[in-house]
Amino acid sequence: MNSKTAVLVIDMLNDFLYGKLKCERCQRIIPDVKKMIDRAHKKNLPVVYVCDRHIKTDREFGKWPPHAIEGTEGAEIIDELKPRKGDYVVPKRRYSGFFETSLDLLLRELDVNEIILSGILTDICVLHTAADAFFRGYRISIPRECTEALSDRAKDYAFKFMEEMYGANIVSLDELL
Repeated sequence: MNSKTAVLVIDMLNDFLYGKLKCERCQRIIPDVKKMIDRAHKKNLPVVYVCDRHIKTDREFGKWPPHAIEGTEGAEIIDELKPRKGDYVVPKRRYSGFFETSLDLLLRELDVNEIILSGILTDICVLHTAADAFFRGYRISIPRECTEALSDRAKDYAFKFMEEMYGANIVSLDELL
């Protein structure tokens, strides 16, 4: 089978990087995610932004403070990584980019069978998106420097778990593209 790859950029949103749930630690991956997106564009790989976009009464706000509410600036992709013409944006209301979204349908229509995951948080939305990708038969690669968590421990745990449970290929960005 020929392999067609897509790049997924998860939750690189104003509220997560600069706003309501600001994560300064997560800001450090922006240049590498941008580099990965630029390389994907040069190779004509699809780039899909998978983004939290909640309603005001979302049940997730029982666990987390309100964030990335549809129609607010906080729900917008950060300026440094704005999608280009031809990129895709898939909204989500839960941790996984696949749960109750059009992501799987989009990837299948693009004949994608391998995904590169990037974004935040490694141990939450990236991990749950990886799980659902694995359950759907996608091959998974994750460049270390293109995801971040709230701690090294959480990031290392998520990488190990995704590698062992989902066969994720955890590599450096230079090895990948």
